[in-house]
Amino acid sequence: MDLKDFPVQVKTHIAWGEMDAYGHINNIYYLRYFESARIQYFQEIGLNDLKSKTGIGPILAQTTCKYLKPLTYPDQIIVGAKVKSMGKSSFVMEYLIVSEKLGVAASGEGVIVIYDYNNSKKAELPLTTREAIEMIEKGKPC
Repeated sequence: MDLKDFPVQVKTHIAWGEMDAYGHINNIYYLRYFESARIQYFQEIGLNDLKSKTGIGPILAQTTCKYLKPLTYPDQIIVGAKVKSMGKSSFVMEYLIVSEKLGVAASGEGVIVIYDYNNSKKAELPLTTREAIEMIEKGKPC
């Protein structure tokens, strides 16, 4: 697995303060790196704008991380995000963290449910969002 399969990529520097007493990046930061890529993906498909206009938006229902190599400071990483599958009211995102120093350092997934924040219930994945996901996954701009 490499980043060529991930249409959205976010580059970031590892911060000194992200390390823990064991001398490597604390596990919670990997989920934050995933979050940065996920939010960038949402931005690119217009999902953040949809939430502000309609009250319909994403909510993270589940997330996993497979820690492959311990990251340390100093380093720079690229975090990739892609949509692996779509359902009626949700989609599954896949993430990959690649370190400049170590190569692939972690992978993970997140289940995103489309949520009606005005009525506190899940909603159907809007057709415009589905189409935007299909476009970005094909390498075309939305």
